Amino acid sequence: MIRSMTGFARVERETGSGRLAWELRSVNHRYLEVSPRLPEEFRPLEPQVRERLSRRLARGKVEASLRWQPAPELQARIEVNEPLLKALIETVEQVDGWLRNPARIDGLSLLQWPGALREAELDMQPLFEQALEALDEAIDALLAHRAREGARLAELLRERARAIADLVQALRARRDTLMAGLREKLLARLQGLDLEADPQRLEQELAYIAQRLDVDEELDRLDSHLAELEQALQAEEPVGRRLDFLMQEFNREANTLGSKSHDAETTRLVVELKVLIEQMREQVQNIE
Repeated sequence: MIRSMTGFARVERETGSGRLAWELRSVNHRYLEVSPRLPEEFRPLEPQVRERLSRRLARGKVEASLRWQPAPELQARIEVNEPLLKALIETVEQVDGWLRNPARIDGLSLLQWPGALREAELDMQPLFEQALEALDEAIDALLAHRAREGARLAELLRERARAIADLVQALRARRDTLMAGLREKLLARLQGLDLEADPQRLEQELAYIAQRLDVDEELDRLDSHLAELEQALQAEEPVGRRLDFLMQEFNREANTLGSKSHDAETTRLVVELKVLIEQMREQVQNIE
């Protein structure tokens, strides 16, 4: 299955402790590069986030952002440091015993003592598990998005492959027509010079020209590359690098055909071929 490297997914999950929201964005990249962006409370999850994304994605630059909105009751939840305050009160009462006119203990002043109040500690392990479950769901959505884009890219590649196959057929037919035209042109030139052609020498010259213009090997290799392209498009594993190399092979054959072109029509066909190959190469850059 062909997958694009470009994709987006968003998954939200309500928990008893608040709302978790994952956003995954991926763009083209030569290798896999994962960039987690997590709230401070969820920093311990970063290795697992990287591992889960790396296990299911092969290429692309991926940003994984987690947002956590705590439930209102957690935001206003404060705990009193009871052991500290009790020890503080005992100390104040002890000091008051030494004084003739001790001041009345002020509760508000006690609460202003450093460490007297603290935020309630939250058991993060259940939240960690829910966050990772939501991440798996987000990865599923991202892969589905990338698969849809990949199917579109595969169809574009197949359209251009069919056009290339038509050009290969036209170039084969053009070669036979070209050789017949060269024979007629050579005979006409000899007649214009009022010379009698040596049939054996004429055939030798035509054979030499035909050897220089022979493109059967290049056309056969293009057929082979087209078959390999279709095979790659049906593969289950990531094939982006394989297709990138295949585009280089397509381009090499097109350049050789261009160097052997000796008439305007063949040159035009080769130019069309190069345009199609370049269009495929651009699309291949998006494939995982």
